[in-house]
Amino acid sequence: MTEPLLVVGHGTVDENGVAEFHAFLHRLHSRMSAAGVDSAGGFIELSAPAVTEAWGELAKQGHRRMAAVPLVLVAAGHGKGDIPAALEREVRRHHGTSFVFGRPLGPHPILLDLLAERIDAVAPRAEWADTAVVLVGRGSTDPDANAEVCKVSRLLQETCGFDTVETAFISLAPPDVPGGLERARKLGAKRIVVAPYFLFDGVLPQRVVTQAREYASAAPDIDVRVAGYLGDCDALVDLVVERYHEALHGDIRMNCDTCAYRVLLPGFEDKLGAPQTPHHHPDDPTGHGHGHGHGHAHGHSIR
Repeated sequence: MTEPLLVVGHGTVDENGVAEFHAFLHRLHSRMSAAGVDSAGGFIELSAPAVTEAWGELAKQGHRRMAAVPLVLVAAGHGKGDIPAALEREVRRHHGTSFVFGRPLGPHPILLDLLAERIDAVAPRAEWADTAVVLVGRGSTDPDANAEVCKVSRLLQETCGFDTVETAFISLAPPDVPGGLERARKLGAKRIVVAPYFLFDGVLPQRVVTQAREYASAAPDIDVRVAGYLGDCDALVDLVVERYHEALHGDIRMNCDTCAYRVLLPGFEDKLGAPQTPHHHPDDPTGHGHGHGHGHAHGHSIR
């Protein structure tokens, strides 16, 4: 049997975000079904269905080896530890099964194109030469993951011709959204587009919008606009399908050179060699709580 595609997301308490995840799964399922490939998706916490349900669904169809793609933009703690740990737990529950693990979605030209489209919707390309962008990522305690968001900012600046692109984070890492906007203002920007680097709706992207509007209300001399997040679309399906084929047939290598779970970095000593522990999902039959230490599974196949 052709290995199925298992999409694994983090989860959100926001109903719109959950609905968009399910809409994306439906779009993806239509694409994979046309190619004769089974697919399923689930979350590691907060939302239904739990990843254990998605795994069980594919196992009941007779699949023994899954190709898992983490629906995350950067390989922070969720992509490096929580998601592969949750999948390894399913391997132990379903004897004789295994999985290969794909890379996170970004950085990728498809994502850059989507960001450009979202920015273009609020600031036409003719204005880009004198427009600053503040790209806002989720933020992480993993410096390597934050650096990947900065990489996307630099790629946007060098390929799209913006006046400048600053990076900000909505949680766990500086600068925050007001800080990113203030940096752009001090560089002379009069028009700034805040671009949320998120896949779907949720508490954090909504917080980005709120903070941007609050800053704008206190700085009437600056034209602050907020672009949409990436969202459910065919281009995102293209990228996930690419990661699926890469997981099955490519040489998957994540970066180890600056990973705090493998390399001793000043200020992050507690992460080195930390145990890989999955989140607890309320719909998971174990009923156990979870620790939040992260190991490092990387992108090669496990088992």
